[in-house]
Amino acid sequence: MPVSIMASSGITSLYWEVFPPMPTCRVYCTPVYEDGHLYVLGGCSKTGLPLETVEVLDVESQTWTVLPSLPTPRAGAAAVTVGKRILVIGGMNYEQCPLSTVEIYNSDEGKWEKKAPLCQPSMGISAIEKGGRQGKLPVTAFEALDLEVKSWTRYPCIPSRRAFASCTMTETSFFSLGGLQQPGPHNFYSRPHFVNTVEMFDSEQGIWCKPCRSTRMREKRADFVTGSLGGRVVVAGGLGNQPSPLSSVEGFNMVKKRWEFLPSMPTGRCSCSSIQSNNMLFVIGGVAQGPSSAVEALCVLEDI
Repeated sequence: MPVSIMASSGITSLYWEVFPPMPTCRVYCTPVYEDGHLYVLGGCSKTGLPLETVEVLDVESQTWTVLPSLPTPRAGAAAVTVGKRILVIGGMNYEQCPLSTVEIYNSDEGKWEKKAPLCQPSMGISAIEKGGRQGKLPVTAFEALDLEVKSWTRYPCIPSRRAFASCTMTETSFFSLGGLQQPGPHNFYSRPHFVNTVEMFDSEQGIWCKPCRSTRMREKRADFVTGSLGGRVVVAGGLGNQPSPLSSVEGFNMVKKRWEFLPSMPTGRCSCSSIQSNNMLFVIGGVAQGPSSAVEALCVLEDI
């Protein structure tokens, strides 16, 4: 049975639901949610090797089922559902090199089949990319692809250069949050440090809003999960100045324009996979004291 952890301090609209753990511990896995089922594909094992394992959670019955394995073991792949099929794209192989492999799982037949490969091997690809690096340096490029006209638009760059930041969108804004800020070219003796930076792009005006101290996150963190839930921009877990991964959760109230503490994660973790559907933000696997099998979701409390 799931365990629900209710919010405190007057915040009653969000709570954590704990699902049965995955049969396989993993990090950098690829989740897909479709019609009440959470699919978890590939990832890295405890030994750091890519997995071919595919498992699916029936959210209503709280049961896991092991599906036929991926033909190509991989971590950090992208995936999307097309009808009753799951399309898995790219990722990383045993040699830690990008893959061009594309495979499709047909749920009616219970079989995998290979499709034409990508033109260029790719890993770590997604609809929204966390932070971004070019070589070993974080980049500030901010671009969008219009799917109708199939052209890219370049927007003003993200104001500050950070690695392992997270990003999310609301109806009117794009948020770039936290991360690890590295020394600039003139600060050779300073060390990388965690930040609580919040930078917001107003999509209607096409500008980055001027940052202010009151909109900074309460905790400095990097490599965390973020989403937009219950009228808030939510951040959960990650790495900070503590010796172990964070379990703290906070939300930026879009009406009050301030951060509020939310119920803590049942299992503190970093490097998690996440996917949002309806009124649930799933946090999957990641690293606690090692690769984790935990599956938890931050949920909106429905009105009765």
